[in-house]
Amino acid sequence: MNAYRYSELAIGHEEEFQVEMTGTRMDLFRKLSGDENPMHVDDQFATERGFPGRLVYGMLTSSFYSTLVGVYLPGRYCLLHEISIKFTKPVSVGDILTVSGRVTGKFDTYKILEIKARIMNQHNQTVSRAAVKVGVLDGE
Repeated sequence: MNAYRYSELAIGHEEEFQVEMTGTRMDLFRKLSGDENPMHVDDQFATERGFPGRLVYGMLTSSFYSTLVGVYLPGRYCLLHEISIKFTKPVSVGDILTVSGRVTGKFDTYKILEIKARIMNQHNQTVSRAAVKVGVLDGE
């Protein structure tokens, strides 16, 4: 886990990580959320509608924006304030996603960072974009 302090981060700083969308992740999210939509739980239902199989929950993929800011950028001292997400392409079970973020703004008075983030699949296709604002708490 990174532990950047506000003063250590500059506009342009970037971090990224990868995650595989597995059936196990899908099942755990289903249990936590209670979302039984057949597009996410029934391969046949999804394929009959033109998809290669069941689709990964959008909110499951979006949860990795929380991981991005809470573990990587800035990490330990992060307090998530605001997030706006746009989904651009469906995600399938088995996709390998790269989650990345770049500091695009700093607001010194309140120690707020503005981060532009995106998630790309293994085919270098953007599956979602996000604008994130986080506070950076004072470290120990």
